[in-house]
Amino acid sequence: MKFYSTNNRSNLVSFKEAVIKGIANDGGLFLPVEFPKLQKEFFEKIHQFSFPEISLLIANEFLKDEINFNNLEKIIYDSINFPAPLVNIAQNEFVLELFHGPTLAFKDFGARFMAKILEHINKNENKEITILVATSGDTGSAVANGFYNTEGIKVVLLFPSKKVSEIQEKQLTTLGGNVIALEVEGNFDDCQRLVKQAFADVQLNSKLNLSSANSINIARLLPQSFYYFNAFAQIENKKRKLIFSIPSGNLGNLTAGIFAYKMGLPVHKFIAAVNANDVFTQYLSSGKFNPKDSIQTLSNAMDVGNPSNFARIISIFENDHNKIQKIISSSSHSDEETLNAIKQVHQKYNYVFDPHGAVGFLALQKYLKENPGDYNSIILETAHPAKFLETVEKAIDSKIEIPERLKICLNKEKISIKISNKFEKFKEFLMK
Repeated sequence: MKFYSTNNRSNLVSFKEAVIKGIANDGGLFLPVEFPKLQKEFFEKIHQFSFPEISLLIANEFLKDEINFNNLEKIIYDSINFPAPLVNIAQNEFVLELFHGPTLAFKDFGARFMAKILEHINKNENKEITILVATSGDTGSAVANGFYNTEGIKVVLLFPSKKVSEIQEKQLTTLGGNVIALEVEGNFDDCQRLVKQAFADVQLNSKLNLSSANSINIARLLPQSFYYFNAFAQIENKKRKLIFSIPSGNLGNLTAGIFAYKMGLPVHKFIAAVNANDVFTQYLSSGKFNPKDSIQTLSNAMDVGNPSNFARIISIFENDHNKIQKIISSSSHSDEETLNAIKQVHQKYNYVFDPHGAVGFLALQKYLKENPGDYNSIILETAHPAKFLETVEKAIDSKIEIPERLKICLNKEKISIKISNKFEKFKEFLMK
């Protein structure tokens, strides 16, 4: 299967080239030229398949021309090797827990899959690949862990100084080895801009083999579609209309859900749940996309003022605002609402959300109130609440258990390099 650039549909590349490049030469993001349609029989039998089996079937539909089945099977079983359970918290309302991987965040799925893919692609090459990653929290730690000590690959993480949680920062900055953490004086949008400028810089690209592990990279995005199918497989009564409420920042998770929808997953509605950074909500309302500086919130992984994957969404739906509105809705929620939601869900359902999942809960409740019906509603819980310890414990007024793998990194020494948000300084660092 070929992949095209969102800036030019005639600019076609192989999957291997799309993964290594990360971004097309014209600055666009890569999308498959078509989405394979899964057979009716697959959905009828989906409950019989394990999560890795579902993942392998879907991945093979996209990659069978470039990666043979046995190699792909090994990649899948080495990367999708932890669960994503569906937890029933209320009548026909579920939470899809995506935090059971090594770094306790949904980014583990994409980061581990991409690491194995790149390792496979690069195994016979005698050149080092440098992965550039902008992170607002969980992406960096997932990528760092996924690529840690991977032969032939160096990872450079850019994170905004003082704008990630203490635990997230520890996860980002304590590995060392082939992972370098850059603490950028600015916000996430600055980090993302530096990465995009690096990919556009001819001199840098002539010296380094650059790639990205953000959700702009198709190898990060594709595996995130797997758990939408796995969620559907876990539902007993599949006849109700299916809704996903997705905590949304850079819109990668939402875009992965759209991949699943285009492949035939019977989704009635996606809800893009956002915090005060409501650029996408405003677009759905007005039809106008107006990027702006991001605002710092409690749900920091969603603090994005210019979401990259917007380009993919409008390309998939041929820039038709009505088509997008038909399948996606969105609402914005404040920090105060987020704290109240964490508290209320804990009291009513004895379930603890992290701030991002809490925004997903709020957006779902708003949608259900405005659109009553018989649904299976699924909230994506994207990170373990212990990663936002101070916020969550304040909201529920009690202590929560910190998983052992988080405790370990809290005792490690932070290793990071402070850098300005000026591209010249970043380029100078990379050229060295």
